[in-house]
Amino acid sequence: MKGKHNKINRRNFLKTMGAAGLGSVWAGCKGKEEKEPDAIDPDAPAKTQKPELSQVPRRKLGKTGVEVPCLCLGGNYNLLERQIILKKALEWGINCWDTAHNYAGGNSELGIGKYLSKNPQIRKKLFIVSKASFAGTVADVENRLQTSLKRMNTNYIDLYFGVHFMSNPAQLTDELKQWARNAKKRKLIRFFGFSTHSNTAQCLAAAAKLDWIDAITTRYSFRIMQDARMQDAVEACHKADIGLIAIKTQGFGQKVKTKQDRKLAGHFLRRGFTQGQAKIKAVLEDKRFSSACVGMQNVALLTSNVAAVLDKTKLTQADMEVFKEYARVTCSGYCAGCAYICDSALPDTPYLSDIMRYLMYYNSYGEQERARELFAKIPGKVRNKLLSTDYGPAEARCPQHLPIAKLVAEAVSKLA
Repeated sequence: MKGKHNKINRRNFLKTMGAAGLGSVWAGCKGKEEKEPDAIDPDAPAKTQKPELSQVPRRKLGKTGVEVPCLCLGGNYNLLERQIILKKALEWGINCWDTAHNYAGGNSELGIGKYLSKNPQIRKKLFIVSKASFAGTVADVENRLQTSLKRMNTNYIDLYFGVHFMSNPAQLTDELKQWARNAKKRKLIRFFGFSTHSNTAQCLAAAAKLDWIDAITTRYSFRIMQDARMQDAVEACHKADIGLIAIKTQGFGQKVKTKQDRKLAGHFLRRGFTQGQAKIKAVLEDKRFSSACVGMQNVALLTSNVAAVLDKTKLTQADMEVFKEYARVTCSGYCAGCAYICDSALPDTPYLSDIMRYLMYYNSYGEQERARELFAKIPGKVRNKLLSTDYGPAEARCPQHLPIAKLVAEAVSKLA
């Protein structure tokens, strides 16, 4: 590390965040039964004033030409109850808010709508991203867009993903292309794209050949960056000037923490970062990505992540080798989302990649309710035969060497 002054140590953390940030940290650590204190009522209209806190760096989002903060607020939780998060995010210049039609049963978008109803002057400063969750047809996309506009008390959405959880390039149809262009003409959306968690390399490679995809959010972490096919796909999108936003940056797996996790955490704590901060820094050192979208459900986590992106320390090659080795050793506990391999091995048992993702939500993100709700959307005829299926063919082809049968049984036990 170059110079001790660059570390996120206690002294420099306090200097960087300032007194206002400090109050947020302690507030975020309070028990749930206590209201997070703040100098300003979070429900009161925000006042236009000169920023008092350091502002998160910004990067251009591809062909959109819009500069977005390199840390985006992932809102996959109930923002109606967490208005303080929106207020604090703005104080650090985090004006890119990511939500979706299905997040928190609609309460994520409703939370943004509540904030904008009290602070209408803020809308022009925001870059709102939303998604047409589980839309099967273009008509579904239109209906979800209209619902999202009403929920958020806005006339337009800056970046709209007509496909949420895209796993097949065939989902980018000519009909969807015409809808996107029409929605732009009606000034209901400014830009169009999709989000992808599965078969990400194929989805990105296909998008790079199209002229109507403005931006994409894709799974990307210290794990995914080891994949040569993914690197080629990211480079193709970068050359096509498609804006890229990274999601799932922590690279959490389906299993609970292991001794390898403790070893990784110890390495980066000695370097002056938490494990989570180091993972965000690793992603953002890839300048092809405009932002890292991270779900931050309390002010303490928000503050910690802001400190990571404000810190100017660069990860060393040795640090990246530590990540690479950790990814190799723990690969059997992480599904890389290459669903096409499972699907080809077990064509009559789809959703395996989705089940692995839902188990990850349950075990690693603490999102038990969300995991159960998503699992329940899997057709009953598929769920009913999960425990009687022979997963040997899929396990034999899995590049991560996942114990698929064992993980599926765990998922059924926890999520059914």
